[in-house]
Amino acid sequence: MSSKNDLIIYGRHPVVDTIRAGKPVDKVLLQQGIRGEFEKEIRHLCREFDIPFKVVPKDRLSKFSNGNHQGIIALLSPIQYFKIEDVLPMVYEQSRTPLFLLLDEVTDVRNFGSIARSAEVCGADAIIIPSKGAARINEDAMKTSAGALSKIPVCRSSSLMNAIEFLQLSGIQIVASSLRAEKKLYELDLTVPTAFIIGSEGEGVSQALLRKADEQFIIPQLGETDSLNVSVATGIMMYEVMRQRR
Repeated sequence: MSSKNDLIIYGRHPVVDTIRAGKPVDKVLLQQGIRGEFEKEIRHLCREFDIPFKVVPKDRLSKFSNGNHQGIIALLSPIQYFKIEDVLPMVYEQSRTPLFLLLDEVTDVRNFGSIARSAEVCGADAIIIPSKGAARINEDAMKTSAGALSKIPVCRSSSLMNAIEFLQLSGIQIVASSLRAEKKLYELDLTVPTAFIIGSEGEGVSQALLRKADEQFIIPQLGETDSLNVSVATGIMMYEVMRQRR
């Protein structure tokens, strides 16, 4: 059975049917204590369809549904997710120079929406997010994006590290911002296929992903504030790409 806004599916058979139908599931919540064949089936389906899966207390499920949720709820996404392995060939086939964003645990939905808006305006080809540790694409994110999230592909990956390695093997340079970097943003060659790693609101790009980057850079600033808001910084990066390429 679905909720009024059709973004919540609850009940064992409806959730399984929704996943098997390939509908865009944001995450699956399973009640603590459920064991047996059903738990195994749901875990297997979530792995197969690359859907975030979480075991939660019963009272959390009850917040989403007053009905008989049967110990499981699927939260749907208002957008369809893509795979980067499918998007990249299409970009090359259209003779475009690839431009991607990898979001490293950007969890604020409004920042996510603003990033998507700047990315789409500046011609980015896709946004890549991790299956876990990313902002939910909900009504606030959609509204902040001003429609961009309905236009730009969002790819979900179980591992950003694997996504980076795939992009590098596909001839795409990986660049990441770091306050410790010496090279300025405008000193990068962004006319070549490029993917930016965008760090989280509080911690920036994780050290593991920084080490994977081909180039690290800093956005020059004159004031004394520690750093820019992540969505503002992304807009600056995107406009520098557009400036160089046009």
